[in-house]
This record gives sequence, structure tokens and C-alpha cells, in this order.
Amino acid sequence: MLRPFSLPMIAILGAASPALADAPRVATDIAPVHSLVAQVMQGVGTPDLVVPPGVSPHDHALRPSEAAALDRADLVIWVGPELAPWLEKPLSTLAEDAEKLELLEVAGTTRLDFRDGAAFEPAADHDDHDHDDHKEHDDHKEHDEHEDHAEHEDHAEHDHDDHKEHDDHKDHAENHDHDEHEDHAEHKDHDEHKEHDEHEDHAAHDDHHGHDHSGLDPHAWLDPENGKTWLAAIAAELSRIDPENGAIYAANAKEGQAEIDSLMAEISVSLSDVHEEPFVVFHDAYQYFEARFELHSAGSISLSDASDPSASRVAEIRDMIADRDVHCVFSEPQFNPDLVSAVFDEQAMRTAVLDPLGVDLEQGAALYPQLLRSLAASVKDCLTPVAE
Repeated sequence: MLRPFSLPMIAILGAASPALADAPRVATDIAPVHSLVAQVMQGVGTPDLVVPPGVSPHDHALRPSEAAALDRADLVIWVGPELAPWLEKPLSTLAEDAEKLELLEVAGTTRLDFRDGAAFEPAADHDDHDHDDHKEHDDHKEHDEHEDHAEHEDHAEHDHDDHKEHDDHKDHAENHDHDEHEDHAEHKDHDEHKEHDEHEDHAAHDDHHGHDHSGLDPHAWLDPENGKTWLAAIAAELSRIDPENGAIYAANAKEGQAEIDSLMAEISVSLSDVHEEPFVVFHDAYQYFEARFELHSAGSISLSDASDPSASRVAEIRDMIADRDVHCVFSEPQFNPDLVSAVFDEQAMRTAVLDPLGVDLEQGAALYPQLLRSLAASVKDCLTPVAE
């Protein structure tokens, strides 16, 4: 059994209690990122978690304690505005003087675009994209190609299929009434915010009560190779602002990377006999895990993690599972399982739960490997045919 991230050899590295007192104050967005940072900071300090377990990272109202964590932070480490668009405003006000590390922008990060439609193409047809492949997509400082989409003001009634032509055109927010979106109002027509144009459509899509499923898929922590890449980036950034503890950060990151390597080997063996088994997920959040371990997701029930599927989407899913002989469907812990039952009606389906955030796991360095192992176990159980 692979042990969880373990404590570094603090005595050998020379870390002592004064380092704890002088530790940088670090705030993180979601539990998996908090876990990676906690791994790197072991023996030096403990990061703060801004988005509590069980809360959607896509749309969250800060509580006073969470706002205070941002206000006192020397460094904020987050996935990026693709995952938490609401966090941009607090970062520019509460954490104005803090350093920021946006993990989706880290060089070497594998990045994937959201998939189109309720039924997915086979995983082999989806290309992995590293950070360099997306530089022009991410910068968006020159967005002439988006201006002809300004007339598309009403997105509330559109499902995911209706947005296929807009995957690379996310500058719609300026033509909307932003009375209810004050956090974004100050960005209208400001040249200094051109780099955020691709994120403003999140305000326009609040009627979905979830994040927009076009463009870049932000669930990149579910690829353990990204976890390894981010451990190194976190250690480098912490070492830059706290060089006295740089040796500890580097050693902790290397230890975490070695344990992820062992975990990946363990998961690959565990899932080796279910590669060809198709399955359906509650919403499209797992393709990084699927791509890394060569799994075959056939489609998703919902457009986002907090929206009910349309009648046409349900019909498409039902046709697809009949055509592809799907027998496994995954729900998520924070959503009503009755929705899954309603979609599949009387069709014989095995069910299991996938948790992309580690809702029920204890916060800390051990959460990230436990999250990956839990995903693998659920996939294995659901995709393994029941012996007759």
C-alpha cells in the first residue's frame, strides 16, 4: 500500500521552530491545491484554504474568515479564473499586495479543452495540449476575432451544444446587464483588463449556476503529471519569497513527486483491464484523469456541475448508452442521485460516486494522493463486470 505524503527529514535539512514562526502566509483555492501546497510546506508552515470542501469552486461568496486569509496572504496559489472567475476581484483587492501563482499558467501543464455535446468522441481523438500550445489562447490580449460575437447577449437558455461555435470566443460579458454582477462591472472597456476577456463570460452565464463549459477545462489537477509539475512550481515560488527554507521546499516537492510516480504506477495496474469499458459521468470534469489512464468516458449527463440536463440532452445520452453498450454511470457526492436515476429510468446501470475535490477527505498533504486513489477505486469497481 502506498503511504501518503510523509513528513520530510526536517532534522537533516536543518529546519527548526524559528522557520515555523517565519513561514510565508499562503492561501489556496481548492482542497487538492491546498494538499499540494501543504506537502511542499511541511516543516515550515500550513496554508489556508479559501474554498471549503463541499462548496462549488465556480461560484462562491467569501466568508469573513476566507476573506481574512486572502487579506493576510503573502502568496495566493490557485488554479485560475477558468475554475473560479469570482476570485479575480478579491485577488485584486483583498490580496492586492500578495504574490500570485496561477497553476494553469505553469509551463509544462497539460491542458485540455472541454468536449462538445452530451456524447463524447473516443478519448484517443482528444489531443493533449501543453502550456506552450495554449499561449495565444490564454493571452487574448488581441481579441479582434471575438468582436463579431457581441450580439450574442442571451445565453441563459442555451445548453452545451449551442455553444460549440463559441469555444474560442468568450468576450460576451460587456453587452450584458451587470447590475447583479458588480464584481465584474469595473472591467468593462478597461484596456488594462484585456488579458481577462476570455473569463468575463462567466458573469454572463450565472443563470447556469455553474461555470461555462467552453474553452479550457480547468480540472487539470486530476492529471497526476500536472500534480508533479505543480509541486515543482510551488516549491520554486515559495523558495523565491522565502529562500531560507528553500531546501525544505525542494526536498518536500521531490518527495511528493516520487510518491505520485508510485501512485500512477499503482493506478495504471489497477485500471489495466477496464480501458475499453465505456461509462457516463455526471458532468465533464474527469477527462484529465481519463486521458492519463486511458479510460473511455462516453458522455456526461449535465452541462455543468450545477445544472439539470435538458430533455434533448437526456435523449442523446439514452441513445448513446444503448449504441455503445454502457453499463456504468458516475454521480458526484454533492448532487442528488435521483437525477441519475431519472435519466436512466429503468435501464440496468451500475452506479458509483466520483469526487473531484475530495469532499469527504481530511485536509492536508495526504488528500491529493488519496483523492486520486479514490477516483481509481470507484472507476475500477463500476467498470468491472459483475460475475454471473
